[in-house]
Amino acid sequence: MGFFDSEVVQQEAQQLFQDYQSLMQVGSGYGKFDREGKKLFIERMEALMERYKIFMKRFELSEDFMAQMTVQQLKTQLGQFGVTPQQMFDQMNTTLARMKSEIAE
Repeated sequence: MGFFDSEVVQQEAQQLFQDYQSLMQVGSGYGKFDREGKKLFIERMEALMERYKIFMKRFELSEDFMAQMTVQQLKTQLGQFGVTPQQMFDQMNTTLARMKSEIAE
């Protein structure tokens, strides 16, 4: 069975995408959130990024050809912006840390 034939993989991919879309929609009003709302948004973003990192690690560890192609496509796409997948995650963590420090003041 191929990597993408797995029902678990398909469900997690769909759930990650839906959760990301929902969070981005809600996050568009971030500036209007009170302190607790901002904390909650940041916590949810951190949890989503952790889930995404784990999901991507599954791709990297898989020997499935399509999974490896997906990893290479991501690297190529990010590379066009001069960024590696690790740098993307690091930048997101830096952004979330800055957001946390702004609401702690």
